Amino acid sequence: MTTITNVELRRVDLPFVTPFRTSFGVQHVRQAIVVRVLGDDVEGWGEVVCGVDPLYSSEYVDGAWDVLARYLAPAVLGRPLRDVDVAAATAAIQGHRMAKAGLEMAVLDARLRATGTSMKDHLGGTRDVVPVGVSVGIADDHAQLLERIDQRLEEGYGRVKLKIEPGWDVDMVAAVRAHVGDDVALQVDANTAYRRSDLDHLVALDEFGLVLVEQPLPAHDLLGHADLARRMTTPICLDESITSAAVTRDALDLAAASIVNIKPGRVGGLLESRRIHDLCRARDVPVWCGGMLETGIGRAANLALASLPGFTLPGDISSSARYFHQDITPPFVAHDGMMAVPTGAGLGVEVDRSALEAATARTEQVSR
Repeated sequence: MTTITNVELRRVDLPFVTPFRTSFGVQHVRQAIVVRVLGDDVEGWGEVVCGVDPLYSSEYVDGAWDVLARYLAPAVLGRPLRDVDVAAATAAIQGHRMAKAGLEMAVLDARLRATGTSMKDHLGGTRDVVPVGVSVGIADDHAQLLERIDQRLEEGYGRVKLKIEPGWDVDMVAAVRAHVGDDVALQVDANTAYRRSDLDHLVALDEFGLVLVEQPLPAHDLLGHADLARRMTTPICLDESITSAAVTRDALDLAAASIVNIKPGRVGGLLESRRIHDLCRARDVPVWCGGMLETGIGRAANLALASLPGFTLPGDISSSARYFHQDITPPFVAHDGMMAVPTGAGLGVEVDRSALEAATARTEQVSR
């Protein structure tokens, strides 16, 4: 019986093609933790998607590294690969969902590679290609933003997500809608940048025929989102608020959202993501797969998840070249707003060892 003998942690630094700006700030380099689980003659790969700083969530790269090395990885060492439950094995460790999700991804990848099963099939995916959209960050001015949007539309994306923040919202969206016309699907993402005092201002976004408004208020403010949902005709989508299936159930019961963004890292892993998907599907609530600027490892996992039948809206899973000059896997490419789901064993993607070495800034081995 194969047991988990070693967990390797790597921090990779991948420069962005173009700096990515949101209401949290500007990112020039993607730092990510790559998790490699080994057991006898099998290996599996995972990715921890938190940022360098605790801005999107309380998790951050150095903190995730510490909890993985000291607590999470040791909790799975020596356990049988075929049936170890990462969530159960690490349940005593409070929080740290992104770190747990990266470890779970690596364990699942190793297990499925050993049995020749794809992640898509394991999760219950039903599609070989999925619709994908693109996220466009905050620009210096409208002219620069419109130029970037034109580039994305020329690449075939049919849905564009615009990052917004106070002072970069209604007038900007009006300019974009006038520029692209009514046929392009637009949605906006505030990343918690507004407060309840801004509700009347946000209602003005109803004018532009948006697919949704994503996470306008702080993550904890389900009641504020419910109040906004009553005032707006544009659907409210929750992102940062959605941390588990239990929280999702509460949000839907409160009518705080009518669409849910599922990010495996944010909710603690692919298996919890599937539970949220199943809950939303039972309630006829559309879901879509958000992105965290993943490398090809995390992008492969997102594609497998997005192949489930309840993912009816395009996800933020755009082409690798949109973000990185050099990824650590073969690049993913979107064609006419669609992207193929890997069908090989596990995540179905091979790590480019030379690219991984070139991008590695730190390494640690955790073993018994």
